[in-house]
Amino acid sequence: MDRRSRLRRLAGVGTRFLIVGGISTLIEVGAFNLFVFVFGWDLVVGKIAASLVALVNAYIGNREWAFRGRDRRGRVAEIVLFLAVNLVCTLLGAGIVWLGAEMVQGATGHSPSLPVVNLINLGSIAVIVLVRFVLYHYIVFRHTPKDATAETAGSDDRSGAVSGD
Repeated sequence: MDRRSRLRRLAGVGTRFLIVGGISTLIEVGAFNLFVFVFGWDLVVGKIAASLVALVNAYIGNREWAFRGRDRRGRVAEIVLFLAVNLVCTLLGAGIVWLGAEMVQGATGHSPSLPVVNLINLGSIAVIVLVRFVLYHYIVFRHTPKDATAETAGSDDRSGAVSGD
C-alpha cells in the first residue's frame, strides 16, 4: 500500500477516534464536575471516577466504529489490554490534574477555581488523547497488514505460490 493510502486510512481511523473521544470527553467532563463540584469529591478521586464512567463509551465506540476493521484477538484479551492502557492513561491524567492544581496553588496561595480546574483537566485530556491513540493503534486494536497474512498463507503453500496475487 502506498504512503498516501496509508495516511488516508490513518486519517479516517484518527477522525473516528477523535469523535468517539470527543463524546467520551463530554461524558468525562460532566461526570468530573458532578463528582467534584456537586458531590464534593477530591479532585484526583473525581478524575479517576469520571474517567471510568467515560471508559465504557470509549471501548464500545472504538471497538465497534473507530477500529472496527482491526484484528480481533478475543474479547477478553482485548478488554484486558484496553483496561491496562486506560489504567495507565487515567493515572497519567490524574497525575497531571494533581500537578496542575498543586502548581496553581503554589503560585497563587489558594486552591484553583472551577474554571482553572477545568482548564487543567482539559489539558490533561489533550495529552492523554495522543497517548491513547498511539496505544490503541499499535497495541489494543492492532492491525495485521495483508502482506503478513499473505506471507503466512504462502509459506504454508507447498507449491511456493503466494495466494491472492
